Amino acid sequence: MERKMNKQTKLHIKTGDTVKVIAGDDKGKTGKVLSVDKEKNRAYVEGLNMITKHVKPTAAKPQGGIDKKEASIHISNLMLVDPKTGEATKTGRKAGENGKLVRYSKKTGEVING
Repeated sequence: MERKMNKQTKLHIKTGDTVKVIAGDDKGKTGKVLSVDKEKNRAYVEGLNMITKHVKPTAAKPQGGIDKKEASIHISNLMLVDPKTGEATKTGRKAGENGKLVRYSKKTGEVING
């Protein structure tokens, strides 16, 4: 019987980053990452990939109705926006001043905070 180890992979996108969609219906649009699901490699981006959800009446919402909310987008369809130029860029990792790994833009070489 083999056991699978749950190894967490590092992603190029974190919560709070500004990203650009490079594939799908919202291609070319930018937004801020609300949350990241590491297990599924998906991210929720503010105002992008909107879906309609029908809500049953509850005590909080006696009318019920239709809500619009963000659906997740696969990480491979997102690119980080360079803070210096405002364009989408690939990211790399290098040792920072205190020896910790930091992300940097491959286009400009600028360190990305986050």
